[in-house]
Amino acid sequence: METTVIDQQTQEAEIEAIKQVIATLEHSQQNESPEEFVGLFRADAIWTTGHGKRLTGRDEISSFTHQVLPGAMKDSTATYEVVHVLFIRPDVAAVKARAQYWTLDRQPIGNAGTPLYVMAKEDGRWLLVACQNTEIHAQ
Repeated sequence: METTVIDQQTQEAEIEAIKQVIATLEHSQQNESPEEFVGLFRADAIWTTGHGKRLTGRDEISSFTHQVLPGAMKDSTATYEVVHVLFIRPDVAAVKARAQYWTLDRQPIGNAGTPLYVMAKEDGRWLLVACQNTEIHAQ
């Protein structure tokens, strides 16, 4: 198996583009926008929620998101920070993030999360393909 290496400048640009996807994910949750959230996923994506529910395909992800997102942020918010990007190929990346949930007056709520997003670049756009959200129980 050959691994294609991308140059530093290209890698930095791709990481910035990936960070923008995660920023859009954060924006969509903070603003309770299911359509914006679902638009980040590839049609055949798989997502396992923080409570272990497996969702397969954008339609199933959309159905779930439309049920849970509206009203979810009325008393709280969430932030996401990209902490590591591993390029599997130039157009496929494993992205580790840190999620924190907050009260509206910026006090942390519960445990932080440590989502893993496998992303693929298609038609010049990074999309979520396989995602796992995990709650952190020990620091």
